[in-house]
Amino acid sequence: MNRIYSLATYLRQRFGRRLRKIPLDAGSGCPNRDGSISRQGCAFCNARGSGTGLATSGLSLSEQWARLASRKTPGQAVEAAPPSLIAYLQSYSNTYGPAARLANLLKEISVLPGLAAISVGTRPDCLDREKLAILAGAGIPETWLDIGLQSSDNATLARIGRGHNFACFASAVEQAATFGLKVCAHVMAGLPGEGETEFLATVRAVSALPVRGIKFHNLLVLRETALETMWRTGKYSPLTPSRYVSMLCLALTETRPDMVVHRLQADPAPGELVAPDWAGDKSALLTRIREELTNRDLWQGKAVGAQTGIPVWFDHTHGLPSTLQ
Repeated sequence: MNRIYSLATYLRQRFGRRLRKIPLDAGSGCPNRDGSISRQGCAFCNARGSGTGLATSGLSLSEQWARLASRKTPGQAVEAAPPSLIAYLQSYSNTYGPAARLANLLKEISVLPGLAAISVGTRPDCLDREKLAILAGAGIPETWLDIGLQSSDNATLARIGRGHNFACFASAVEQAATFGLKVCAHVMAGLPGEGETEFLATVRAVSALPVRGIKFHNLLVLRETALETMWRTGKYSPLTPSRYVSMLCLALTETRPDMVVHRLQADPAPGELVAPDWAGDKSALLTRIREELTNRDLWQGKAVGAQTGIPVWFDHTHGLPSTLQ
């Protein structure tokens, strides 16, 4: 029994088949690192910007696509029509800079072979109506905006050096919705100065907006970040796995049942994780989450809109919820 509305389920309902994400590095920048807002970056982010780094090796987007899209997992069939790949612009803020740059970027991506959808990682302060119109008019069958929020608490956002407030995020989401773009919000558990109360408040705030998807992250201490300095000097302690699992499961009950859950945990890049050690074992963590939901008889939306039972659309054999049709 599925107790969350997973991305895999949504994609099967939407496209009738399994899709695969291809991470791309467009060589994008970030106003929180180039001096427009700050040169320090967010406390949890290092200078590599959470991406593949392939742009720095001189590979174009089409060359990255050809290299990564050709990789197969054991037993995976050769890609065939219909298109079954998602272009994921992951590194940094991909809508930062001139609108013309974004238009050219999307033009290049729109003709990549096998493309079914695109997911664009960015910040809420790097979106305006001109850029949203470009995204909506790119001719790509489905567009998701992966927008970093992390917390709805403005004091926390200042503490971790985000350089924007919650109102900025809310405005970006509302505007994106008017263009028919789907927003996936990124939220973090275990931020400095926050506990369960603040984390749940963030999830409630996100659920109150026209957000269509959510990514949950347990905060990681990565190498060469401000957070690493805080951790090494005893000013920050990561969540324990049991604490994260408990907080996440409660957060899921506060998540609207029609929101697609894109992720339940953070995935550290090889060699970057400093702490906590348990965050490197994805399989064990996902098992604990599933067990916790079952043992406590919890499911996504149980507290907000799905109190009477698990929605039928959590099973991929059923149709999409009306809000995603």
